[in-house]
Amino acid sequence: MYPSHREREQPIFSARAHVFQIDPATKRNWLPASKHAVTVSFFYDANRSVYRIISVGGTTAIINSTITPNMTFTKTSQKFGQWADSRANTVYGLGFATEQQLQQFSDQFKEVKEAARLAREKSQEKFELTNPALNIAAPQLSQDLSEDRHSPPLLTVNGPEDKLFRSKSADMEQLTSEKERIKKMLSEGSICEINLEAELFTLQDSNAKLVAALHEANTGVEEWKKQLAEYQEETGRLRDQVAELEAQSGRPDPSESETRDELTQTLEELEALLKAKDEEIHNLQSKNSDIRDLEKEREEAVQRLQDLETRNAELEQRVERAEQTLASSLEERDRAESEVQRVIDVLDVKIYDLNDLRQSLAKLIDK
Repeated sequence: MYPSHREREQPIFSARAHVFQIDPATKRNWLPASKHAVTVSFFYDANRSVYRIISVGGTTAIINSTITPNMTFTKTSQKFGQWADSRANTVYGLGFATEQQLQQFSDQFKEVKEAARLAREKSQEKFELTNPALNIAAPQLSQDLSEDRHSPPLLTVNGPEDKLFRSKSADMEQLTSEKERIKKMLSEGSICEINLEAELFTLQDSNAKLVAALHEANTGVEEWKKQLAEYQEETGRLRDQVAELEAQSGRPDPSESETRDELTQTLEELEALLKAKDEEIHNLQSKNSDIRDLEKEREEAVQRLQDLETRNAELEQRVERAEQTLASSLEERDRAESEVQRVIDVLDVKIYDLNDLRQSLAKLIDK
């Protein structure tokens, strides 16, 4: 939960990121502190002149880190950065969506770190002005601390000032020990392994997306194969119809021959496209293609299928017109044959009448 004095703090910068903490057991692996990206904010407490980084997940504070001048924010990859908090005895890691967001957070960290340093120096100067004895004893105190950090200050001051010197010496010893502990913790952990593990989360997410896209592409390819098989069957049926029409008419029509050639060519194109799609299936199964390339190829294949459908429809119309023309030709031939038969019948009647007339003339001659 937030501290009770949170209401007097003001946010000065916010960003969204995935939060990680170093594994306290191994000091090598990152442990996710949030399931999703959360808001990470810089806060400033004007009453205490303190800067903090705070992030809340639900009702729990994921990050509650007070910024000190000796902290450093390190960018370990294009989208990942980290810093060590000795007071919390941990290392925080942040994964951002873009490199620009990481750079903005890093710049803000530097600004806040510098502001914290200035605030500490100002506080120390104010304290020294209000305590002249401390100001006089400062050089001696620094010399004593440099000679022996583990021994109490040699300056003898009575009363509260002696406690103040001892407190300051203890603070410096604590800062030194914390710095050594941080160095040891970072030296024990492999920075490369930490970076690789952070990148692993991103790669796993990208791989899941690529696998889903590959599965979708495979499903689409199976549908395309079914459509191509249907087009192949339909083209064969149209070719058989053209052959039947030619057999019935008894003479080939140039337009029908051209239509048959086009149908054959369409069939060959469909078979070539089917073969190409089979090769694409093998390529997709051997490696994970980029999602955009898969989408582009799918759209191009759909466009080609649509073009083939349009062309197939045009060929069907041409075949239908050829059938109508052939039917008209057959009707005209039937009418011509009927007319010839009628003429033959008339000629037969005329010949019969002439034979009768010849017989009549023969009889008259005999009389």
